[in-house]
Amino acid sequence: MTSTPENIRTVGELRASGHRHRTVKEELRENLLARMREGSPRFPGIVGYDGTVLPEVERAILAGHDMVLLGERGQGKTRVIRSLVGLLDEWTPVIAGSELNEHPYQPLSPSSRRQAEELGDDLPVRWLHRSMRYGEKLATPDTSVGDLIGDVDPIRVAQGRTLGDPETIHFGLVPRTNRGIFAVNELPDLAERIQVSLLNVLEERDIQVRGYQLRLPLDLLLVASANPEDYTNRGRIITPLKDRFGAEIRTHYPLELDLELDLIRQEARLVAEVPEHVLEVVARFARAVRESPSVDARSGVSARFAIAAAETVAASALRRGGLLGEPRATARIGDATSITSTLRGKVEFESGEEGREIEVLAHLLRTATAETFRARLAGLDLSGFTDLVAEGDIVETGELVGAEDLLRQVGTVPGLAKVLERLGFDDAPTPAQAAAGVEFALEGLHLTRRLSKAMTDEGRTLYGSRE
Repeated sequence: MTSTPENIRTVGELRASGHRHRTVKEELRENLLARMREGSPRFPGIVGYDGTVLPEVERAILAGHDMVLLGERGQGKTRVIRSLVGLLDEWTPVIAGSELNEHPYQPLSPSSRRQAEELGDDLPVRWLHRSMRYGEKLATPDTSVGDLIGDVDPIRVAQGRTLGDPETIHFGLVPRTNRGIFAVNELPDLAERIQVSLLNVLEERDIQVRGYQLRLPLDLLLVASANPEDYTNRGRIITPLKDRFGAEIRTHYPLELDLELDLIRQEARLVAEVPEHVLEVVARFARAVRESPSVDARSGVSARFAIAAAETVAASALRRGGLLGEPRATARIGDATSITSTLRGKVEFESGEEGREIEVLAHLLRTATAETFRARLAGLDLSGFTDLVAEGDIVETGELVGAEDLLRQVGTVPGLAKVLERLGFDDAPTPAQAAAGVEFALEGLHLTRRLSKAMTDEGRTLYGSRE
């Protein structure tokens, strides 16, 4: 669209501008191809799908197919669907006052056709931003045909119109998203008799309301999301509806650790500094929970689990800073222990694990911490840390031990500078960052059986010699 919305107010001015009418699917296809040729981002904010899901989405758009995204919870299905709006034209013309966003060249409803005949080139045009061309409905058992398609409006009948008048219809969400993108989230939860109402929308591109002889050739892209367990095994999507979707695309959780970390960095709203090694522990922990035989794999472990875990770790650090009056809060590995109890409700466990949920999560967290320790600090001489407790001394950390207090206990530790370098801190780390490095080294040495560890009733952690 080259003309700006401000200088075109009638259909005559629209024709004079050289505007060309395109269907929604043509618009999406041409804009996607333009971005491909320019090398500009097509789906900003989508992480981990560049080589798997997004190419399939692009093929569906280029083919002009309605699509259904299948995946477990928290795999970003809704985020992908909403990102499609960015491929629409920024502004599009519609007939002013139209409920159905009708294009000025193609009036659909009886009232718009009458208006177009009466006014000709003076038919008023308004401009609709692409953000207003998206409709979404979370499928629930109480969703009705009226919600999606429409129903007779008793108020309009009371105003004197006859029941046979199509203008007595109050249109539902689908026709009101005409010339846009409509999404049905969790489609299997839609009652089967309601799914029938979508058949004509997908194939014949029209709607029927209570037997009215009203044919509205809708122009839209229909996208749905579903859990594969519901979609394939429970048979809760009627076969004719499944047949009408042109593309079935499987989503997934991040395939690599780096992608999981990218997702956490992008989505987590951290209220305190969380060092990279702590974020890596969180990412490894989320992946370990997904792969654990104790967890119900069919329900999945949402990406929101890892995001919430990172936010909880940051909140734990902020709480310590508030209690101890520290000016700058930095998360330490001990702050991660809070996530096992806080987030257990986000995980569906196998029936045999009832009562052991926190124990299972705590074991997986220790495993993730040990893996991160080996990945980050392998090959370093950490004898300076084991020497701290060689004479029977104890190093005390925990949520009520401040950074200055911890650093006073350890003094000058040979090898600490190398540890901080490996953990990604700069040449002049803050006391809170140095304390985070010390605590991580101590915990890693404990997990590799080179230090002992004890917990007090007050929540303090005591590291000592194995002997």
